[in-house]
Amino acid sequence: MKTLICTTPGLLEYKTGEKPVLQKGHAIIKVKRIGICGTDLHAFEGTQPYFEYPRILGHELAGELIEFDDAPGFAQGEPITFMPYFNCGTCIACRSGKPNCCVNIKVCGVHIDGGMVEYISVPSSSLVHGEGLSYDELALVEPLAIGAHGVGRAGIKNGEFVLVIGAGPIGLGVMEFARIAGAQVIAMDVNEGRLDFCRQHLKVNYTINAKDSDVSNQLKTITAGNMPTVVIDATGNQKAINNAFQYMAHGARFALIGLQKGEISFSHPEFHKREATLMSSRNATRHDFEHVIACMKNGLIDPKNYITHRVGFDELKRDFESWLKPETGVIKAMVSIE
Repeated sequence: MKTLICTTPGLLEYKTGEKPVLQKGHAIIKVKRIGICGTDLHAFEGTQPYFEYPRILGHELAGELIEFDDAPGFAQGEPITFMPYFNCGTCIACRSGKPNCCVNIKVCGVHIDGGMVEYISVPSSSLVHGEGLSYDELALVEPLAIGAHGVGRAGIKNGEFVLVIGAGPIGLGVMEFARIAGAQVIAMDVNEGRLDFCRQHLKVNYTINAKDSDVSNQLKTITAGNMPTVVIDATGNQKAINNAFQYMAHGARFALIGLQKGEISFSHPEFHKREATLMSSRNATRHDFEHVIACMKNGLIDPKNYITHRVGFDELKRDFESWLKPETGVIKAMVSIE
């Protein structure tokens, strides 16, 4: 079985591994699509927290169900995706209905080896029905579910102004689900090409370049002087996160989806006088996956908007590093294994 391993930061190597053998309570998937995530790129750069090398990357996956044990309702040969956050089921988070932030969580492609392989074994409990979606669509469910979860965490209400910082794949998903929740979305990024993508493909009415000198004034103009009542960071950039505290309305909520290694710093008096709320949003739940799939099936999201680059598995090593460069214009690179 062919695999692609990130042996050290900046280095990918093809190797031959053993095809997984069916274990109790697990399923074996023939991988058909691999979406390339910011987590994969950060791991390649050496900037991803909670990471050790060598590691097989990849957790945005879709494939054919080959074998399984204890997966009632599933059928051999069925197109599926799966939830790549493997939880223990017994810790305080799991018992509280928050398996996405399990104390002992093992995220596929981060804490354990992931899906840049021909076949992968996953817990049967993580399987998600394909519901008639294509492999391309199924590989997009996980990153969109991250955005859906963040929107749910922020408790967005109809008509609210929601500032989404970062117009990468996760940020774009946040914008989609904020729109579906009835928000007036404001997109912020340093890349004018991505802001144009927001306007053209996601119909975002308000966009701001974070490099502008008058960001706060632009936000005041858009929000009739109130500032956004929800701010969501999808950059994982320390400077962007720290700057964003100044963009919050009184009573606002600030949700962090992006993750970075450093410290958050903000003015306590400014935060306190707003009676602001700061929260993190980690991974996603089965409810989020089901919500994404339902939105795709109902035409509320067009998956074709996201895939800008395609390669075969044999070309993945060759092209991977190029997707770190803004000039490539990549939104979502999709890898096919046939």
